[in-house]
Amino acid sequence: MTQISLVLPFALPPPELAPDLIRALQAPALAALISRTTSRQQLPVDEDLRALPHEAWLARALAASGDGKPAFASTVMNGYGLAPAEGTWFIVHPAHTQIARSHLLIADMRRLQLSEAHGRVLFDIAKPYFDESGMTLLYGDAGTWFMRADDWADLETSTPDSAVGLNLTDWMPKGPPARAFRKLQNEVQMLWFEHPVNTEREARGLAAINSFWPWGASPAGAKVDASALATSEAPQWMTALTGHPQAAAITSIDAMAGKSILICDALSEAAMATDWAGWLQHMHRLEQSTFAPALAALKDGRVKQMQLVLNHRTRQTAFTTTRFSQRAFWRRPTLDRLLP
Repeated sequence: MTQISLVLPFALPPPELAPDLIRALQAPALAALISRTTSRQQLPVDEDLRALPHEAWLARALAASGDGKPAFASTVMNGYGLAPAEGTWFIVHPAHTQIARSHLLIADMRRLQLSEAHGRVLFDIAKPYFDESGMTLLYGDAGTWFMRADDWADLETSTPDSAVGLNLTDWMPKGPPARAFRKLQNEVQMLWFEHPVNTEREARGLAAINSFWPWGASPAGAKVDASALATSEAPQWMTALTGHPQAAAITSIDAMAGKSILICDALSEAAMATDWAGWLQHMHRLEQSTFAPALAALKDGRVKQMQLVLNHRTRQTAFTTTRFSQRAFWRRPTLDRLLP
């Protein structure tokens, strides 16, 4: 029996804007999916995890971490064909931080547009400094590297998306190894400062790569079974969880079979940039590419059950619908179920 969990980060509008956005949203298929349901659950959100709700949900669904912390490093490495035998490994992203009046911010890494050529140059420059600090640095792609740091196993990190747009004071790595992390970070920042790669980027109107962001620590070999996972418009680290970092986007619900999870990350970039006109455009596109095909698949029996997991930063809701519940014609489809 085909059972699909469709995970849509930032598909719930923020409470203060929700009434206006829902009035402007034209999505009858989505309205049917979330109105004619067998259940509607407010899922718990643990703000102490330093991860977004869908990231913690995915960690639990894949049994990557019993407490919901996204310990994805080893599985993501495996997706890139890297399989270290020992040690504690972190995912590392080249990053851009900037000063906003009184505090530091980190940019959404989707917007960095870091090329393979530039990513490799920055990696090669930084690697000897990691080596001297007793860390091993491996290359996945331009924006996804991996660091072995056995002495940093208890470094408390945040997922990059959970920190975007917020005061970095609250989201920087902390714990006993934090001082060693800051020392290495400062050395790398000085290496990259005014490097020709960044000079060229800034001349093209792109943000300088002036820092790096570690997260997702896990022991080597602690891979999880993500065979039921598919992604659409997702960051490459997330797609690498499926074993194929360059995998093509899933465009049809017909590509799913059995008990599957599809994460569609089409909304995150606009939501984190507070670009609500862009958010509406993406939702209208998803109505045609995802919600309408999902509703049709339910009605004709190709999908027996579908769970929609929708969230924003502080709230997460799961709607479960079936072929039978879609026959409840007396339930008027409404998008008001997206309201807090």
